[in-house]
Amino acid sequence: MAPKRPKGAGAFPKPVESTAPDRPDPNALYAALDLGTNSCRMLIAQPKGSQFHVVDSFSKSVQLGHGLEKTGRLSRSSMARTVSALRVCQQKIERHKVQNMRLVATEACRRARNARDFIRQVKRETGLTLDIIQPEEEARLAVISCAPLVSTKTEQLLVVDIGGGSTELVWIDLSKVEPRDRPRAIMRLHAGFHAPASPFPTARVVDWISVPLGVATLRDQFSDVDDDAARYALMSWYFEENLAEFAPYKDEQQREGFQIVGTSGTVTTVAASHLGLRRYDRTKVDGLRMSSDQIEEVIQRYLQMGPTGRRRDPRIGPDRHALIMSGSAILQALLRLWPTDRLSVADRGLREGLLYAQMSADGVLEDGPL
Repeated sequence: MAPKRPKGAGAFPKPVESTAPDRPDPNALYAALDLGTNSCRMLIAQPKGSQFHVVDSFSKSVQLGHGLEKTGRLSRSSMARTVSALRVCQQKIERHKVQNMRLVATEACRRARNARDFIRQVKRETGLTLDIIQPEEEARLAVISCAPLVSTKTEQLLVVDIGGGSTELVWIDLSKVEPRDRPRAIMRLHAGFHAPASPFPTARVVDWISVPLGVATLRDQFSDVDDDAARYALMSWYFEENLAEFAPYKDEQQREGFQIVGTSGTVTTVAASHLGLRRYDRTKVDGLRMSSDQIEEVIQRYLQMGPTGRRRDPRIGPDRHALIMSGSAILQALLRLWPTDRLSVADRGLREGLLYAQMSADGVLEDGPL
């Protein structure tokens, strides 16, 4: 007797749905927006090897934190200026059909009592969702943005991000990492400062701090001091006082194997002044190395110029003249504590860190040398 054919035999099986995640598109565009105390800045970029290629950008001084020191709130005029700038960003994001984005706000929104209302207003009027990030993430993003500028000779690294409302400092020990792998080790910090134990040598974050003083907030605190030189000296002293809890290796003043990377408008402006540029040139500024003595020489020239001279100087300009001395005061305080012959100037920061972090998480960057 012939065996009976089982029911359903010969029928096509139902396709099995794959549980594997979709492969990231290596050609996708990414957006990163940094809304700080003073400026609104955005980059739209595409992964390219171990780096990225910038497709579009936006930068505007919005002074979101203007008056925050006195009132504890974001003013209506500041919020209106900022929303207007964010509309331009939203139009660029739509025009480029960007799907991957991280849009963050920092110190001004961390401190303002009405920040949540402002975030809702932005969402309502522009469709953009802003994320108020905490100081540790801000510091971490600044660090990884500077990874390509880290020398293979560097064993102790201090990354300084001088913002409008706060200044982040991160001290990293690279002495256990192979020299050629040191920049890559910095990039791996995108996952966090306190990475899980690894059998391989890693970049070790010795200490970090977020000081709630940036170029705008420090200037506002000493706006009642009329004398230019006295105001500068007081700002520098006051900032140093706020570094009391951050003093890794404070007794070691060896310059060999030590590098500071500075990322901010203050640092790039000082670099442009040092080079004597008539027009700003990022290719000449980003990655430039300066000594403590060279930076001090530039700052002394700023003091000799006075407010009127600084306003007329093409390297400073009318938009930055009111902030350059508070930024210089912060820079001088740092160099008193940790003098160096290798301060690397970084024309990069939070936006670049946001892009690296997104692209690294998606696996669209090549794991080759930086």
